[in-house]
Amino acid sequence: MQAQVLVVAPFAELADSIKQVIRECFGTQKQLFRVLEADLQDAEKLVQQGLPKSIKVIVSRGGTAVLLEKLNMLPVVSIQVSGMDIAQAVYNHKEYKQGNKVGVVGFPNMLYGCEELESILKRPLVELEIQDEENVAAKISAAMEAGVDFVVGDAVSVRVAQEKGIPASIITSGKQAIFQALQEALLIAQVVSRDEGKSQLLRAVVNQAQDGIIAVNEKQEITVFNPRAELLFRRFSYDVLGKSLQEVCPDLLEKEGNNGEENVIDVFGKQVLIKKAVIQTADLYMSIYTLQQVSEVQRIEQNIRKRLTTKGLTAKYHLDDIIGASTPCKTMKEKAARYALTDSTILITGESGTGKEMLVQGIHNKSNRASGPFVAVNCAALPENLLESELFGYVEGAFTGAKRGGRQGMFELAHGGTLFLDEIGEMPMPLQSRLLRVLQEREVMPIGGEAIIPIDVRVIAATNKNLGEMVAKGEFRQDLYYRLNILRIHMPVLAERRTDIPLLVKGILVDMNSVNPRISGIDDEALEILSCQRWPGNIRQLRNMVERIMLLANGACIDKQAVLLALEDDGEEGIIVEPLSSADSLETLATEKMQQVLAEEGYNYSRAAKRLGIHRTTLWRKLRK
Repeated sequence: MQAQVLVVAPFAELADSIKQVIRECFGTQKQLFRVLEADLQDAEKLVQQGLPKSIKVIVSRGGTAVLLEKLNMLPVVSIQVSGMDIAQAVYNHKEYKQGNKVGVVGFPNMLYGCEELESILKRPLVELEIQDEENVAAKISAAMEAGVDFVVGDAVSVRVAQEKGIPASIITSGKQAIFQALQEALLIAQVVSRDEGKSQLLRAVVNQAQDGIIAVNEKQEITVFNPRAELLFRRFSYDVLGKSLQEVCPDLLEKEGNNGEENVIDVFGKQVLIKKAVIQTADLYMSIYTLQQVSEVQRIEQNIRKRLTTKGLTAKYHLDDIIGASTPCKTMKEKAARYALTDSTILITGESGTGKEMLVQGIHNKSNRASGPFVAVNCAALPENLLESELFGYVEGAFTGAKRGGRQGMFELAHGGTLFLDEIGEMPMPLQSRLLRVLQEREVMPIGGEAIIPIDVRVIAATNKNLGEMVAKGEFRQDLYYRLNILRIHMPVLAERRTDIPLLVKGILVDMNSVNPRISGIDDEALEILSCQRWPGNIRQLRNMVERIMLLANGACIDKQAVLLALEDDGEEGIIVEPLSSADSLETLATEKMQQVLAEEGYNYSRAAKRLGIHRTTLWRKLRK
């Protein structure tokens, strides 16, 4: 453990007292202190030679403390001198007699206790304040002229007084004052170390950043110049720190733009994207520039496109692949089959995990566009600028970093087929305006282009949000909502189609046979337990649960025990672990669901029936039973 507190004692007696206090009071922390005996001149040499990097704070006394505070950047804690310390020096002096005239010589930080001492001695003291070592002799001469019998003071004052033949004694500091100073210094050292740790962490983050980072203060002087910036500008940080930004990177100032605005500069023949951010508080002003090579931006953009945008130009699912024989499921598939024969826009609504994309692919493959491309875009997966270029494309030179020859947008790629806009509720408002125009005019204009390109695309959008509520809140364009909502299909949640759960489970077992090839089936009791669950995550959650059950099952046929074991971990989600007792259990649950929906719709049978996907008369008849 390296020393963090340097204690500079002006004389040997004080050094001994300090070492004793450290031994007695600081235990295992004593290694954090380093004690040196040094007068003013020695202390000055010590600072000039350089202190160890581990030292965070200095402790000293009197003039030595004052000098050290002036000479270095580290915090200095002064050992206080009390009136009792001065009195002790007076009483212990061999020349002391009742009525002696005593001079107290020292720096201001040693004379604080004189006033306190005068009230105790009931006589004035001759206070001789010194500011630096050079005027000590003059103050001692003044003491002689004042007729003092002897003086007390710090090490420098005593040495000069003795040289002039005046009796003198050093004022020592008590253990309490020494302890308080050392304790304060240790606390300061801990705070400084913690702050340095944070600074080092921040510096490491900045240095590891893949972007160039340059920071300047209010005087436009460079305070941060990370390794990436060094590579871009071919300058070392030690060579530019403290210099003017105008001198080092004049183009940054010329094209910096407003706060948050992006611009492009040329650095040694390479195009670099710059962005400026301003941080301003009551006592801080800083401008931070981030720099990226355009070629790197292009590479990242291409990777994002590969991972997050289109999922291929073909649809692999058909409507017949959607498993379900319940009324809500049949109604949904019938609607989808009818809507597939038109070219009108469709809005698919439903909770997450209900299988919206599977339905959209089924509609595409049922339509007369089945031989055309199927293009899917997740509107929530890309930032606004990338989503815009993905949807509408761009021409060569449209913006810095644009691909040579330009790039087709998703609308162009989907020409003659279907474009699926998933999570349409996440589309930024500015893009909603462009999308509305494309839907109305059936034509697109790539970014940076002048030619209008006609398109033949069927658009199907999906969302798990209530777009009507978003329109009311101003979060979604009303005109776009009406344009998308020409045809509408609501995906029922799994709780509304419980009778489909046994079919779904068996289908999942076949589809996921590779998870556990030993599994050949599932018994009725296990199926009934699964059919009674709430499944807030819908088919996605059911599929994950079946996979877990397959791994936990012991035999070839999944039984009740395997299901209950798998459900244990999800107990907090309200899992029902007891099977319903009667043969009419599923019918009972269906009736309860109808009653719940009817109540939520204010007992409006038409709205409730529409939500449940059944006819109004059917709802009335079932509830009458």
